Amino acid sequence: MNAFAALADDTRREIVTLVAKNGELTSTEISQNFTMSPPAISQHLKILKEAKVLHMKKEAQKRIYSLDHSGIDEMEDWLSNIKNLWNKRLDRLEKYLLKIKKEKLRDKK
Repeated sequence: MNAFAALADDTRREIVTLVAKNGELTSTEISQNFTMSPPAISQHLKILKEAKVLHMKKEAQKRIYSLDHSGIDEMEDWLSNIKNLWNKRLDRLEKYLLKIKKEKLRDKK
């Protein structure tokens, strides 16, 4: 599953926001912020880890989660490419509109 698909779920977006605000959190600390069962939160964490949105490290019996920049960077790169494509389209539209405006001004003279 890619990062976009993983973040399509409201709960997973909330988990990522929670981790982003706090830095590192254990799975227990994360699950305490939700009304669903810890096993359900664990499933969400597993998906976020597989999508490289969250990174997990083990310390003794604890699983500590933090943001994984590789998944975030992948989404940022994709969004940047889409934004660039959109800006190019808008630039072409602007040039076309300026051309039409100049033609109308020339025709009035």
